[in-house]
Amino acid sequence: MLLKPEALSGHLARGRMERLYCASGDEALLIEEALDAIRAAARAAGFTEREVLHASGRFDWSQLSATANALSLFAARKIVEVRLPGGKPGREGGEALRAHAAAGNNDVLTLLVLPRLDRTARNSAWAMALETHGAWIDVRRVERDVLPAWLKGRLARQKQGASTEVLEFLADQTEGNLLAARQEIDKLGLLYPPGELSLEQVTDAVQDVARFEVFDLPAAMLRGEAQRAMRMIGALRAEGAALPLVLWAISEEVRAVIRGHQVIAAGRPLQTLAREMRMWPGRERLLEMAVARVAAPVAASLLGRCADIDRLSKGLRAPARDADPWLELAEVVLDVACAARPRVPAPVIREIRVQTA
Repeated sequence: MLLKPEALSGHLARGRMERLYCASGDEALLIEEALDAIRAAARAAGFTEREVLHASGRFDWSQLSATANALSLFAARKIVEVRLPGGKPGREGGEALRAHAAAGNNDVLTLLVLPRLDRTARNSAWAMALETHGAWIDVRRVERDVLPAWLKGRLARQKQGASTEVLEFLADQTEGNLLAARQEIDKLGLLYPPGELSLEQVTDAVQDVARFEVFDLPAAMLRGEAQRAMRMIGALRAEGAALPLVLWAISEEVRAVIRGHQVIAAGRPLQTLAREMRMWPGRERLLEMAVARVAAPVAASLLGRCADIDRLSKGLRAPARDADPWLELAEVVLDVACAARPRVPAPVIREIRVQTA
């Protein structure tokens, strides 16, 4: 069965545990918290022994059945925890997992830890067997738009609260780094008593620990979040992100905007392009917003500008462009994020250089 992380505590409280739990997803913190809750319930149910198998590289999958069948003289029930960091067990591993899932030993509780799987792996026979014979916990990434609510819930656990303004500030400081977000929340619990936290208290205590993935930037750009996109560019540059990868991610979205205008000009709905490009629903909506905001000639000129940035990144000259390709990339992102803005070589953009000087 499929089990949402937020439903896990209620599931365990009913006292009927599954024989197998598979935790898969993007957020290591939430996966470990889910596993901690399952282990605690298992200990209460008499599972006093635990053995961990790290299934990486050339792992011998016969160890899985051997470990499950080798009960200790001092423990009648045991937990077998299998960590599969690559997410792909291979043919032998897939068969071993299928057989193990169907074995049905009530004295062995299996915990399988996986990263988020691609569609092919998620629909494989071994993954479906795990879901059929146990519980599959799908741990989704905590996106920026729901992060304030997540932070509010964490504060409530330690009997603290905060205004919307404070929660937004906390979200800006901790976006993309959930483990650090929890640590900052714990710090606030140690520094201040229960009650409402002020913005001054939080700004004094909380550090900027936000982390951004390269592919967070195109989404912010398409959504029109100019200020957040500029912060992302500065952070990515400071962290040493590869400019060609960032440029490729931005260029692909500019091409998608151009194709969107072409599809509309041909009298077809934008949804046909989304199907052709196999877009996930969220990206389709973001593309609609960008196509409505960025005119076709503007998008075409921005794609040419991306070609100039590519030349600059390779040490070549690009006439009429800034010598710093990151500043040029920031201009492209701003032009997509807020197409109606006046063209400014603004201090906002120069902050990118200042942040990384």
